[in-house]
Amino acid sequence: MKFLTLENGYLGAVIEDTAVDLGAAARELVATLPAETLLDLVRAPEGAAAEVWAIAHRAVALGVACRPLAEVRPLAPIPSPQRNIFCLGLNYRAHVKEFEKNQELPDAPIVFTKSTTSIAAPGDDIPAHTDVTQGVDYEAELALVLGRDGRDIEPADAWDHVFGYTAINDVTARDLQKTHKQWFLGKSLDGFAPMGPLLVHRSVMPAASEITVRSHINGELRQDSTFDNLIFDVPTIIATLSRGATLLAGDIIATGTPAGVGIGLDPPKFLQPGDEVIVEVTGVGPLINRVAPG
Repeated sequence: MKFLTLENGYLGAVIEDTAVDLGAAARELVATLPAETLLDLVRAPEGAAAEVWAIAHRAVALGVACRPLAEVRPLAPIPSPQRNIFCLGLNYRAHVKEFEKNQELPDAPIVFTKSTTSIAAPGDDIPAHTDVTQGVDYEAELALVLGRDGRDIEPADAWDHVFGYTAINDVTARDLQKTHKQWFLGKSLDGFAPMGPLLVHRSVMPAASEITVRSHINGELRQDSTFDNLIFDVPTIIATLSRGATLLAGDIIATGTPAGVGIGLDPPKFLQPGDEVIVEVTGVGPLINRVAPG
């Protein structure tokens, strides 16, 4: 089951190479749609996704409210979340070592957030912010979207709180990150969180070893790893974030980036105006953005 947020902000589904406008399909098919937006679906009771998916299949079978996916320019799956994106830092072993060869692996998850106003759609330009930074970098990541509230969640129950996953580019101003001795400012500039294009339901999520996380810059492969290389896995992340603090349906968790970011290269290669950045997470489709002209 794969979903997206259409250009008009409403719920869509993707079956193979076909996109379905679910609101229009429900009206044509005289069906009851349990959610109008993807965020509504994420927050809906268990079983709503299967109901929506059944409507999508009927629509495709009858050719109702369908168009080629290539003609759609979706928004981010959750374009306006209720609060900041939770992010994990230094959560791939090789990424830790590319910053400093002798650096110890973290003994607990490193957590920061990105502002909601940093979220951008597939195809949007990444602002260069040349008046603020000269060190714009990319970070390909798998992001989880939660589908159930919870506090003090046990690791064994963590996956029950996940609706699905998508791709995110955790764009970072490295000079701001260094200057301010923390990560929020350097990661929260407007447009610094391109996300999407699809949100894949956890029921069809491949095994961690079968999910690749990659980035290409101007066609050059920079990052290439699999989701089983996390230092702290999903149950650990969710248990840590929910300890004494309530997580909410619709929350977004970016799980960390593999080695190969610009600052880790010798010499460093930061993004420049006009650069094309492609983030690929298995099943989600390519997340393509360009850096805006200066």
